[in-house]
Amino acid sequence: MSENKIPYKIYLEENEIPKAWYNMRADMKNKPAPLLNPGTLEPMKAEELSGVFCEELVAQELDNDTAFFEIPEEIREFYKMYRPSPLMRAYRLEEKLGTPAKIYYKFEGNNTSGSHKLNSAIAQAYYAKKQGLKGVTTETGAGQWGTALSMACSYFDLDCKVFMVKVSYEQKPFRREVMRTYGASVTPSPSTETNVGRKILEKHPGTTGSLGCAISEAVEVAVSSEGYRYVLGSVLNQVLLHQSVIGLETKAALDKYGINADIIIGCAGGGSNLGGLIAPFMGEKLRGEKDYRIIAVEPASCPSFTRGTFAYDFCDTGMVCPLAKMYTLGSDFIPAPNHAGGLRYHGMSSTLSQLYADGYMEAVSVKQTDVFEAAEKFARTEGILPAPESSHAIKAAIDEALKCKETGEEKTIVFGLTGTGYFDMVAYEKFHDAKMSDYIPTDEDIAKTIAKLPKVE
Repeated sequence: MSENKIPYKIYLEENEIPKAWYNMRADMKNKPAPLLNPGTLEPMKAEELSGVFCEELVAQELDNDTAFFEIPEEIREFYKMYRPSPLMRAYRLEEKLGTPAKIYYKFEGNNTSGSHKLNSAIAQAYYAKKQGLKGVTTETGAGQWGTALSMACSYFDLDCKVFMVKVSYEQKPFRREVMRTYGASVTPSPSTETNVGRKILEKHPGTTGSLGCAISEAVEVAVSSEGYRYVLGSVLNQVLLHQSVIGLETKAALDKYGINADIIIGCAGGGSNLGGLIAPFMGEKLRGEKDYRIIAVEPASCPSFTRGTFAYDFCDTGMVCPLAKMYTLGSDFIPAPNHAGGLRYHGMSSTLSQLYADGYMEAVSVKQTDVFEAAEKFARTEGILPAPESSHAIKAAIDEALKCKETGEEKTIVFGLTGTGYFDMVAYEKFHDAKMSDYIPTDEDIAKTIAKLPKVE
């Protein structure tokens, strides 16, 4: 029996915390296209990437064949503080909708960081510490990743420098203060502290920023600071690998009670939440063992899956990072300053992009006001205030449940509730005061940035 065929259950401890991360790429017939050196257009080598990322994370990033990576004991011990996270059935939401569908959600907000991001943050901080580094740099959109990484760095006594997308820095001051409480420095991006930040401000004066901008700044500081490396909270293969604990626990809980999922839904920004949730289910689908409808939900204001182009593009606005083949709106695309802060990235994970291109999953985009309407309905029925990002999945889950109401089908829907919204009250306030807009980029807007894609044959 090949390694990727080993039943995932043996990779769970008695308390159902995974003992190993699962790598979807091992079961993909069409592997994700390699990262390219922007200068030579040749596949990036480990020695090139190790100047930016931790060495063991580089190995995980480039591995397309190993199905399971054992989780180090130190990381599993940390996971025990908040894992396994609960899989809940939304009985009251079902009743409110009058649907025959059964709705389950995997709740990743039961830790101080308030989201799933801690699953990868602690892993990346561990490998940085193991390598003997002084600290790490990163970007954060809505602040969940920055919060999680600041916690993880505090745990391992590492310095943490965070570049936070300017619009979120201004909208979410308390998220910023949590990061500072854990010892991180937080800079609004784009800033005047880096060469790339100054160039972006000169080109886009008054910009509210984007994840692509913040990534450029964080990478510049990492490569120019001795003893530092850059870490990323989404998009990369290594991050999807770490987040597979979400899906492994979800599947273990469903199997334990004999529940078969029909539809699996996750919000999609860079891909960490979605990729983590669907991992073992996608593995079964890739191996031809079972079939599921898998739906990615993205904001209509930043629709990389549904309106982007599958092509090589820079991972950052400053064009200093490698090229990745992904669904992209163009690295120069800066979305409207909406409140889906963590879903403002111009591209999508290469792994998920390949799966989408090959027809293994669907994607929908939803408007911001519709998302907050769904969030409010969920809060009033299930008692949890959801983050705007997670609420995209709630919106799609409600839509699918209402379709079941029309057809009478008793489908089982599972979605990822990956964060809480307690630092997002400015957004909820604007929604309640009817001051929230639904800006959607025009075809012309997207065409302008797509036209700037690098020429890769």
